[in-house]
Amino acid sequence: MSEINPDIGAATAHRHRRGRATIAAAGLLAAGALAGGIIASAAGANAAEPAATATTSTATPQTGGGIGGATPVRSDEHQVTGANAATLRAAALKAVPGGTVVRIETDAGDAAYEVHMTKPDGSVVTVKFDKNLAVLRVETGMGQGDPAPAGAPPAGPGK
Repeated sequence: MSEINPDIGAATAHRHRRGRATIAAAGLLAAGALAGGIIASAAGANAAEPAATATTSTATPQTGGGIGGATPVRSDEHQVTGANAATLRAAALKAVPGGTVVRIETDAGDAAYEVHMTKPDGSVVTVKFDKNLAVLRVETGMGQGDPAPAGAPPAGPGK
């Protein structure tokens, strides 16, 4: 510390030291706020990137065009929830190891339930289940054998 100038007085010197401490503290707070803003900005940018290890996501995958999201695409199929959904999800992940579940729904075609998934390579598959929640088969794509919903135009070339 510096000597006290006899012309200034001890009380004035004390105020100068206290003022410098206040300025230093304000500087530290500003630096901390700036650093916190930078960290929060970086964390927000990273949060927008999907985790590479997620296997039960209900978000729309980036690959497999046309698979849709967690809500059924067809008006004649309905989302499955609760204990049945948990059972179907577990069985589908066992049938397609490393796959990602996109949605779980009733099936208007050749099964009672279906789970639309993407495989680790990004290809789309549909796991079909019977009314007892047992796996019937794994089909490539969105599932074969489903009739078009009422009022929809027929699918396929030349139709």
